Amino acid sequence: MLQPHIQLDESIQARYALLPGDPARLDRVAPFLSDVTELACNREFRSLRGSYKGLPVLVISTGIGGASAGIAAEELHKIGVQAMIRIGSCGALQSKVRLGDLIIVNGAVKDDGASNTYSRAVFPAVPDAELMIACIEAAKKQGFAYHVGIARSHDSFYTDQETEIDAYWSRQGVLGADMESAALFTIASLRGFKAASILNNVVAFEQDTAESIASYVDGEDLTMQGERHEILTALEALHSLFKDR
Repeated sequence: MLQPHIQLDESIQARYALLPGDPARLDRVAPFLSDVTELACNREFRSLRGSYKGLPVLVISTGIGGASAGIAAEELHKIGVQAMIRIGSCGALQSKVRLGDLIIVNGAVKDDGASNTYSRAVFPAVPDAELMIACIEAAKKQGFAYHVGIARSHDSFYTDQETEIDAYWSRQGVLGADMESAALFTIASLRGFKAASILNNVVAFEQDTAESIASYVDGEDLTMQGERHEILTALEALHSLFKDR
């Protein structure tokens, strides 16, 4: 059945997917794949299919926020996708997380609406352990700068309390902030598919979010390097885990 938002169905025969937020990021994933085919583009959901070292991989953008990421995850699961890795961006909440460093998320603070719509806040938002470990091993093998820890998923950059909110979660030891990981983890746990999240830090600790994101979009060197690193980490993780299955 054709899914209403992602405009894909079971005929694509995809079991493994990368989930960037930005539709334009597909153009930067494509060079790492062979036999690339554009599939669909509807609203924020743009998709392509390719192969990484012989492993078929679907890449689909999810837009901004847990609500749209949740729609993509639900519809992907319905057409047979069994493992999804978010390759997104984040802002650092600790000084040790430098621009372009990766955060491999081992749990997410459910400070967003989407994950809490599915389950109470006390329900943990955690990745699949096997897939997360594969991401860690892939980053380590390739010598990429990475951290493993908690991210806070939220719904807005522009509340009047952003400085105070960031300071609070920084004191709690949270490594960075994104908008989608908690929803993805929660839905994966409830629906029974594997999920992981790799975040590229594009906002230095205690720096202006809007200005930093603008620099990232414009191709600032460290953050674009981090994007390449998260793409390769995710692809290597999927290949190492599923190449013989």
